[in-house]
Amino acid sequence: MNLDDVAHSEHFTEHGELTDRSRVHRDPGPASPSGDRLRLAEAVENPDLPLAERLAAGGMLALLGDPRITATPATCFVPGAAVPIGLPADEVPYVVAHWAGKGVEESWIAKETPEHTVDIADFWIARYPVTNGEYRTFLADTGLGERPTTWYLGGYPWDRSNHPVAGVRAEHADQYARWLTERTGHPWRLPTEAEWEYAAKGPEGRPYPWEGGFDAEAANTRESGVHTTTPVGAFPAGQAPFGAYDMGGNVEEFTADDYAPYPDGPYVADHLVETMGRYRVARGGSFARFGDLTRTRRRHGAFPGPLYPVGFRLATSRCPS
Repeated sequence: MNLDDVAHSEHFTEHGELTDRSRVHRDPGPASPSGDRLRLAEAVENPDLPLAERLAAGGMLALLGDPRITATPATCFVPGAAVPIGLPADEVPYVVAHWAGKGVEESWIAKETPEHTVDIADFWIARYPVTNGEYRTFLADTGLGERPTTWYLGGYPWDRSNHPVAGVRAEHADQYARWLTERTGHPWRLPTEAEWEYAAKGPEGRPYPWEGGFDAEAANTRESGVHTTTPVGAFPAGQAPFGAYDMGGNVEEFTADDYAPYPDGPYVADHLVETMGRYRVARGGSFARFGDLTRTRRRHGAFPGPLYPVGFRLATSRCPS
């Protein structure tokens, strides 16, 4: 056998067949979920329970079927408004100084300037980011061969079916939205950068999706000590003003927009630009990064490599039925 034959042998194929859902998940039964699953779902998002219990409840639902994850994504209504987007230039030094201990540089924050007004129409944003289980269905339906980079050897993480998918490309997030549009007959898309920011900070313009300053109990970032993804909604203290979960921490989320300077703002050729040139803006921070990325105005992106596994959530301009 020559080297070419070895390279093309089944024994050296990195990814196996996509896992058959019926092999690893129980049939959830009737359309109306059982009382046990509903109680577990309530426990995941119960701020009065300790994190360990919320994670345990979410882990059970990953196996039993999570009633919060539905064929038509649950959404939160965001009323249209003329919204101040971005950061006033005179606040840059304060933000840099506040996060200096984590190595935040001025150029990273300068991308958020200047504050400017964007007219946003009514829209609906998904309550949760897209999960591993939902993305598995997309892969099975479309035959897309590229698996998320966080799926070890391409294997569907069935025990994390209700964790947000991460390690996907922006173009595949767009493809997912088109696929779900065809599947449901409802127009889905990724939120624009301005829509994402407004959904995260609300009309009061919160610096973080929750009230007050950074809170390690409100977001799955490095400060939380978990160091991996968690079931969606398991950090209920971080719920954003219009009702969405995980807009700070867990996984960063692609928006619909490539990086460009804000009107009358500086073009910042920071590490992302130097590394990739053009890139899709991601928002929200993740389990693998520090809390500075959970700031609602923070503009970031997906560096190549394992430290930046990015996911996404959906939006729509029409009320889901």
